[in-house]
Amino acid sequence: MATKVATMLQLPYESTDSSSKSSVGHSQTPKKSAIKTSPLKLLDPGRSKLTTVETKRIVSVLDEAIFKVELISLISHITEFLDDLSTILGSELMGTLKEHERLSNNMEALLTQLQREGLKQEDGRGDLVGTEEQIRHLQLHQQAVKSSIRNILRLFQADPLASQAVRDEAYARDLSFEIFIKGLSEFRGFLLEKLLTSPLEEQEKVQFMEEISLRDKKNTETIAALEAELATAIQSRDNEIMKMNAAIRDLKSHLLHLEKSSESHIQRTKQEAEKLQKGELRISQAKCAKIQQDIHQLRAQLNVLIIDNRDSELALRKKKYKVEMEIENWIQKYDADMGEKQTEFEEVDAVYTEEKAQLAELKEKYAVLEQEYSQIKEERKRSQEKKERAERELAIMVRAATHIQAFWKGYLVRSLLKSKRKKKGKGKKSKK
Repeated sequence: MATKVATMLQLPYESTDSSSKSSVGHSQTPKKSAIKTSPLKLLDPGRSKLTTVETKRIVSVLDEAIFKVELISLISHITEFLDDLSTILGSELMGTLKEHERLSNNMEALLTQLQREGLKQEDGRGDLVGTEEQIRHLQLHQQAVKSSIRNILRLFQADPLASQAVRDEAYARDLSFEIFIKGLSEFRGFLLEKLLTSPLEEQEKVQFMEEISLRDKKNTETIAALEAELATAIQSRDNEIMKMNAAIRDLKSHLLHLEKSSESHIQRTKQEAEKLQKGELRISQAKCAKIQQDIHQLRAQLNVLIIDNRDSELALRKKKYKVEMEIENWIQKYDADMGEKQTEFEEVDAVYTEEKAQLAELKEKYAVLEQEYSQIKEERKRSQEKKERAERELAIMVRAATHIQAFWKGYLVRSLLKSKRKKKGKGKKSKK
């Protein structure tokens, strides 16, 4: 939609007149100037991917709806050529599709019978009008068909290869379904563009569209002026045409005079042409006789060739029958091998399920052991921290005791030295 608007207008922002520039003034921001230099880029979404879970879910729901509609539109074609697709669809899908075909046929037969019994359809809303028992019986069949379609879609979702193979048959889809799927795809694109556009970008787009509407108004005024000039030019052209018509009438009268004078010449020319035609007719009759003779000869040769081709066709048919028998044998062998593979797969799947249960039981035991191990590890960590703290306190006490002993020894030594000095001082005094 945005690209269409930009392509329709295609007016460069640099070509505005002086009045529009003066109305903007110096109050324009750099952001607006950037918009003016790249208008097409503004119309595109600012983001290339969805960022929120809600938007992704919305788009995924639309994608799933389109996928289901594509499959539903091809169900009638699949049921018509069910044998050709049997190797791709598988036994379960084949059974479900056959059941759906049976329910659909029953539904159509019931609807035909009820219409004969007096069931009618309103023109306006399309509702059915009949007895309560008829409508209830019809609704039961409708519910069965709906459930069958749900089962088919569930099986197709579980088998991507079969889904892709069925979607490749899109050439057989009805035109109304094609139009509906195309509308859904366009709606998805429109919704994706809306989800990728932020509120600020939406506001910028609105502002941009307002500017475009103003430009369109100016262009409309210009077109009105040009249309006035065009009307004047058309008037002058009409006057010239009137003059030319008068000249044409004069020429027609002159041609009429020439036609009357040339009738005698035409009569003579016709007589000569008739003579030439008779001569050419005789020559063509002789050629036709010769060609007829050649046709008889070629027809005889064609009969001979037909006989030869019949013999060769018979030989080729025998060869084709032989090849078809070989293909049938190979298909039977393939079906037998696939049955053995399926049995082997089911055995392996049973072993896998048993081992998965054992693994879950071991995981539960491991979780219990891991919890006990974490508790033991935490207790060891606390005891280790307690031991280290006790060792640090013991080291501090040993160092403090060492310092105390050192101070005590120093104090004793100083006390002894001081007492010795006092004794020496008294001895010297007594000698004097």
